[in-house]
Amino acid sequence: MSDNSSDSNADDKAGGGKRLPGRERRRFPDISSRAYEHPADRSALVALRKLSGFDTVFKALSGLLPERSLRLLFLSDSVRVSDQQFQHLHAMLLDACYILDLPKVPPMYVTQDPQPNAMCIGLDEPIIVVTTGLVELLDEEEMRAVVGHEVGHALSGHAVYRTILLFLTNFAIKIAWIPLGNLAVMAIVTALREWFRKSELSADRAGLLVGQDLRASMRGLMKIAGGNHLHEMNVDAFLAQAEEYEAGGDLRDSVLKILNVLPRTHPFTTVRAAELKKWAESRDYQRIMDGHYPRRAEDKDASVSDSFRESANHYAETVRSSKDPLMGLVRDIAGGASDLGGRLRDAFGGGPGPAPKEGPGAPGKDPEDPPGEPRP
Repeated sequence: MSDNSSDSNADDKAGGGKRLPGRERRRFPDISSRAYEHPADRSALVALRKLSGFDTVFKALSGLLPERSLRLLFLSDSVRVSDQQFQHLHAMLLDACYILDLPKVPPMYVTQDPQPNAMCIGLDEPIIVVTTGLVELLDEEEMRAVVGHEVGHALSGHAVYRTILLFLTNFAIKIAWIPLGNLAVMAIVTALREWFRKSELSADRAGLLVGQDLRASMRGLMKIAGGNHLHEMNVDAFLAQAEEYEAGGDLRDSVLKILNVLPRTHPFTTVRAAELKKWAESRDYQRIMDGHYPRRAEDKDASVSDSFRESANHYAETVRSSKDPLMGLVRDIAGGASDLGGRLRDAFGGGPGPAPKEGPGAPGKDPEDPPGEPRP
């Protein structure tokens, strides 16, 4: 058995000495989270990691943030996953940490909540929380992708920023009566949410690296969107919804899409499915599966400028390839399109106006007016 694979017959062990579950899957020793991070997510994280004293400042906030309270809450009012409780989830957690080579297995809790959800939070050490609604909704392979998703958050260091986002969101609600103070906090919250939506796409990729079953990842996203009715759903039709969502409507719909997504921490489910499928079919994914990926040992040498360049290239490519009406308008403006007013009118659904009249009877003209002379 290769050092880069795991199966139910392997002697390889992760914390706790448990045998690894499931079929044969690749393992990624010393993999850096840069290997699977979305370009926008990666550029932000590389820049933050390079800031001198950034981690120290954020850890200094631990006295203000409710991390201790959250840990005590889950410890006292949830079920901690272990080799004695939720054993199948414990095995998945060990397996995910083994495949992504996460040195320390984070604590994991199951909390009573019918809403399917999972999160990775914490400043000093990440903890993973999944709801009973999610555990009851997903089958084993679908759940494996979710556990891998959360372990991906832990490996990327997303837990710190997610905790801050939770704190600031609650703080904004408490000071909503202070207009300027609330606006300032909400501006930070909005920026963090935009980053976190990209981080969710990164974690989806980590989930695929752990589960290595695209169909299971797709099924899980479909169930989150439509419940436990897979016999009523179809992957191709589900992905077609993402295509319709992106390309449909006019500029008014583009604006509504932006307004709809602003309060969310997660991208829309169909969009996540389409993004994950696109990445699974990419050369980047295949290179990782073949064992060619950035190592953690190289993280200190990661270039901030290269990361920002990749992020800029990604957004430029998104604008070029997007079928969204607003992105089409951006392309036209960048390309120096003429008749911008007409384009805006058409894009907002007004349709083309009547063609200007020529010759006698044209608006503002009199048959007796000399050519080129305006009428007073």
